[in-house]
Amino acid sequence: MKISVIVPTYQRPSDLSRCLAALKRQNRSVDELWIIVRDTDNKTWQFLEEYDREDLPLHVATVTATGVIAAMNIGLGSATGDIVAFTDDDAASHCDWLERIEAYYLADEKVGGVGGRDWVYHGSKLEEGARPIVGKLQWFGRLIGNHHIGSGGGREVDVLKGVNMSFRREAIADLRFDQRMRGSGAQVHFEVVFSLTIKQKGWKLIYDPQIAVDHYPAQRFDEDQRNSFNPEASINAIHNETVALLGYLPPVRRFVFLLWAIAIGTSEAFGILQCLRYLPKDRTRATQKLWACWQGRWQGWQTWQRS
Repeated sequence: MKISVIVPTYQRPSDLSRCLAALKRQNRSVDELWIIVRDTDNKTWQFLEEYDREDLPLHVATVTATGVIAAMNIGLGSATGDIVAFTDDDAASHCDWLERIEAYYLADEKVGGVGGRDWVYHGSKLEEGARPIVGKLQWFGRLIGNHHIGSGGGREVDVLKGVNMSFRREAIADLRFDQRMRGSGAQVHFEVVFSLTIKQKGWKLIYDPQIAVDHYPAQRFDEDQRNSFNPEASINAIHNETVALLGYLPPVRRFVFLLWAIAIGTSEAFGILQCLRYLPKDRTRATQKLWACWQGRWQGWQTWQRS
């Protein structure tokens, strides 16, 4: 099978260098590599002009729009592989990454997507943890991630994670990443619609923690600064999740999801109960988070209604 790898990048030449070095070390060589670069990203263009492309079938495409989705869609339109794999510029794939990915597709023609664990490093410190439940959508609409701390063997999941995911071209067909997703950079939860759409078509999605990349979360150049609260970033993330789930869930489960999201929620997406839980510690911040989440849910509802 021919494997194409797509790496969107923006103003992270040192991270991209590490990413490319890891791809050079693959046991199973990359057949086609697409780097997607913003037209205004002079740092990356200069890096690529000077980069030694030996041992990598490297191609570069330009994106003019902001946000990862535009870059990913250009990559999808450019790649010619039977398998299309995605990773981030701030990640370094393990040497057996492509080898393990390909094995799943060769073993079962019903497998439409394969992904794995991203071992997250904060500086030199590894974020530890082991969770058996990864990438699952509960019946009432709660999304469980845990891709970075997944344990156990390979199994079917509902959602893969962008830093370490791949898809069979036949399963993708003409599908593209959903441009309704908000954000000027990361566009959090962009993978959810894509994964659920492929699963809805009857394809299997596989998560195996042995399919691994080392992830060194780098600076983002948008409103979403990872672990610090930003109302706009929170509204965007909740909006994106809401649009994805409203489009996937059947009517009764959709109604239950909205009730649960407003009344209960999670530690990342507050409902009333979560707000009350964090109120003694976070005080004003807790109510700000609740308001941002409710705005995100409402705006997500409006986007879904207009679709």
